[in-house]
Amino acid sequence: MINLSTNYMGLDLCSPIIAGSSGITNNLRNIIEIEKQGAGAIVLKSLFEEQILNEAHNTSSLGEGMGGYPEALDYIGQYTRHNAINEYLTLIRDAKKNVRIPIIASINCVSAAEWMDFAVRIQEAGADAIELNIFILPSDPYRAPEENEAIYFKIIEQILAKVTIPIAIKISSYFSGLAKTAIQLSWSGIKGIVMFNRFYSPDIDIENIKVASGFTFSSSGDLAMPLRWIAMLSPRVQCDLCASSGADSGEAVVKLLLAGAKAVQTASILYKHGITEIGEMNNFLHQWMERKGFNSLDQFVGKLSIDHVDNPAAFERVQFMKHFAGIE
Repeated sequence: MINLSTNYMGLDLCSPIIAGSSGITNNLRNIIEIEKQGAGAIVLKSLFEEQILNEAHNTSSLGEGMGGYPEALDYIGQYTRHNAINEYLTLIRDAKKNVRIPIIASINCVSAAEWMDFAVRIQEAGADAIELNIFILPSDPYRAPEENEAIYFKIIEQILAKVTIPIAIKISSYFSGLAKTAIQLSWSGIKGIVMFNRFYSPDIDIENIKVASGFTFSSSGDLAMPLRWIAMLSPRVQCDLCASSGADSGEAVVKLLLAGAKAVQTASILYKHGITEIGEMNNFLHQWMERKGFNSLDQFVGKLSIDHVDNPAAFERVQFMKHFAGIE
């Protein structure tokens, strides 16, 4: 009997495949369909810290957060009016009434500010966990790495003081010492680290000669980053690791589980090919396990992490040697 269940952040999941935060997870109809396709959990579309501050009429704090850009302040104001905070809480309540799988709320944040009171309302609405999508771009040449990293720990400390449901943080790879920071974050009391968040990436429109938005979706080529770091960190952190970015097939899911991920988030492929891709991924995972003689995920999760392979340097090697040797 093949069992796809896993435990992530103390939550029992019927499958390691999680529908990641996106516009697809922003309405009840999709949430119901995602459960039907066999997803283990759902991360709701992120609320932004600025939205919450705006809703609370913290205009002075919001203005400071926008760095003096009135256009940005205007945009957030308009966006929030069409995406009311109360609607988010209603979505949590409705989801909990209509599906049995865990519902994880998501907040995109950059500071430890007044928005944290909203986390209590999320918990009261019935969310099973909260995922904090934190990304501090280290672009200030006068700010030391330790100053950027301190923000993460301050956010975690204050959010854990507010709620009792499990907290995961979704981080980027932009750390001067990613391994050490991830391990320290895992000691903080959080239950999960999601590697890695997908953030806005600028592009350049060469015809109109202006900056534009680009690289919206992840692709299979993005898999290498979470695969490498999860394989290196899964034996060492004191919380669960969840993979994100590049998980666009059942094969990718298997690879990430072998590396040590307890769960895998997918989103871009759902935009491209529909929610039924979750079912396809589950089918691939089931057939692969059957073919390899595994009855449960515990039998192979982390089997190819850095502590369980003959050549751990394969994960740490950063130069091409074998493949490009002799090519001039």
